[in-house]
Amino acid sequence: MARPLSLSYYTVPELSFLQMIDVAADAGCDCVGVRLLDGAPTEPPTALMRDVALRKEALARMRDRGVRALDASAARLRPDTRADAFAPMLKVCEELGVQHVACSIDDPDLARSTETLNALCTLARRHDVRVEIEFVPWMAVGSMTDAATMVRAIDAPNLGILVDALHLDRSGGCPEDITELPATWFRLAQICDAPACTDLSKADQIRVATQARCLPGDGELPLAELIRALPQNVPLCLEIPMRELAQRVPALERVTAAVAATRRLLAGSLQ
Repeated sequence: MARPLSLSYYTVPELSFLQMIDVAADAGCDCVGVRLLDGAPTEPPTALMRDVALRKEALARMRDRGVRALDASAARLRPDTRADAFAPMLKVCEELGVQHVACSIDDPDLARSTETLNALCTLARRHDVRVEIEFVPWMAVGSMTDAATMVRAIDAPNLGILVDALHLDRSGGCPEDITELPATWFRLAQICDAPACTDLSKADQIRVATQARCLPGDGELPLAELIRALPQNVPLCLEIPMRELAQRVPALERVTAAVAATRRLLAGSLQ
């Protein structure tokens, strides 16, 4: 069976969630990612968090278009973050059928962040949601090794690791790192391509990650190896922000190209 493909928010940030559902369906995606929080729960909630009627309309639209909500962003753990502050987000996740919450960790106190993450997993389990640590090179948990340490320490049944192809490369990791860890830790992955890294400064890493990724096959990341390292049923989230291209190419055209490029990558990885 073909791997499910999911359209991530950051690929089409100019769209509303309803528009995103339609673009995902028209381009051949099976799922969509849902932007519920802009990082911390203390920041202003998104329209989906505020508006019950919009959530009902979104559920109806997903049913009509044959698309499901896969993951939600973002639960960022900072030094002052309390796990119970994510309770409203997790309730909305359950309402929308979201299965995974991406969690980045930007708290240098390992004991404190481990405690907070453990509490978040306990809370998420009540809503049948998995928490996926997204390691980000410029944050406290910045590598696969860092993420694996936390998963082992907490040992929660609903905790795993979200691998972003760009972050894996920029953190000094490689696809083989995945095969050395339990397959059950990996339930989804983010796919994109990127040029070879020439600047390891935090500013440029953020610029590339948020603005200048490219379609699979147009960069230098070892994507075929990544696909082969992942468990076979893991969905691939198309997280490909391309700010310059977005200024002149409509969302549907960009996403259709991303789906085609990813399908070519998948076919090639089987050879």
